[in-house]
Amino acid sequence: MNDTHTTESAPILLDVRNLKKHFPITKGFFSTKTVGNVRAVDGVSFFIRKGETLGLVGESGCGKTTTGRVIMRAYEPTGGEVWFDDQTMGRVNVADLDRHQLKQLRQNMQMIFQDPYSSLNPRMTLLQIVGEPLYVNDMAKGSELQDRVAELLRVVGLRPEYMTRYTHAFSGGQRQRIGVARALAMNPQLVVCDEPVSALDVSIQAQTLNLLQDLQEEFNLTYLFISHDLSVVEHISDRVAVMYVGKLVEHATTGELFQNPLHPYTEALLSAVPKPDPRLRTDPIVLEGDVADPANPPSGCYFHPRCRYAQAICEQQEPELRELGKDHFASCHRAEELRLIGVVGRGDVI
Repeated sequence: MNDTHTTESAPILLDVRNLKKHFPITKGFFSTKTVGNVRAVDGVSFFIRKGETLGLVGESGCGKTTTGRVIMRAYEPTGGEVWFDDQTMGRVNVADLDRHQLKQLRQNMQMIFQDPYSSLNPRMTLLQIVGEPLYVNDMAKGSELQDRVAELLRVVGLRPEYMTRYTHAFSGGQRQRIGVARALAMNPQLVVCDEPVSALDVSIQAQTLNLLQDLQEEFNLTYLFISHDLSVVEHISDRVAVMYVGKLVEHATTGELFQNPLHPYTEALLSAVPKPDPRLRTDPIVLEGDVADPANPPSGCYFHPRCRYAQAICEQQEPELRELGKDHFASCHRAEELRLIGVVGRGDVI
C-alpha cells in the first residue's frame, strides 16, 4: 500500500461529480435514429488529493477506461463535472474548456496507455516520441530538446543513446517505460494510468510499479490508476474505488477496503485475491449470472441479480452511495447489517 507520500490533509486536485458518458445506439440506413444508450459511465463521483494514488478497479467493461478518457476529455462527457486544480489556470471544470484551454490543461494532465505496442508510433524514434509534447507546446527545440529527452530516458531507466532507435528494438517493459517518459515530458500534475502493467510479465510489472512509485515521490505526481488486478492496486494505491456497470459501488482507503468491504461485489473481488499461505486460502465467491447490460440495466441495484444477499428492496430501489465510515462510501441497502469477508495484507483472512 502506498502511504508514505500523502496525507489526509492534502488539498483535492481532481474532483469528479456525477460524471456520465452514454454512447447512443442508432439504427436505420444512415444510423440517424437513436433507439437507446449504452451507459458506460453513469453518475460516478470521486476525488483525488494531491500526491496520492486512487486505484479504480472492476471487471472488464465496467467503465474504468471510459472514466479515465472522459476525465482527459478524449471523450466528451454526457453530463457531470470534472473539477481540476490546474497550476496555470486555477480551478477549472474540464467539461467546459474550449480547445485552447484544453491544450493548456493537457500539459498538466497526461495518460499512460495499456498497450505499450499500439500506443507508440513504430515510425518514430524515441527522440520524436518523447520529445513530441515538448515540440508541439514550444517548450524545447534542437539541442535543448535532445537534452531534455535524454534526461527523461535516464529518469525511467533507459540509456540516452537509445533516443535514435525505433520502438521495434525494445521489449514490452522498455516500451512502457518510453510511454512513462512521454507522459512526464510536460511535468504534469495528474497522470491517468490505464492498466499500465496488465500487458507485462509479472516480474516486469513489479519493476514498472516500483518505477511509478519512485517517480511519484520525486516529482510529486498524482495518479488515477486504472486496473482489474486487485493485487496490483493494493500495492500502489492510497485509496481504492470499485466500479460495476458504470457506477461506483464502493470507495475507501486501501487498508480499510481490503479489511472491511461493505459491498457484496467488493467482497467477491477480494475473494479472488491470491493468498500465499495455504492454511488461509478460501474458495473464491463465484458470482452467478452475467454482468448487467449497460444498455438495458436491471431495476434497483444493478448488482442484485448476481448478489447472494439480495432482498426485495434491492430489486425495487437503487441504492445511494453513502458515507458509512470515515472516507468509506458504499452503495448497498444492507451495508450496515452484513458482515462481509475481506483480506489483510496478502495472507490473513478476517
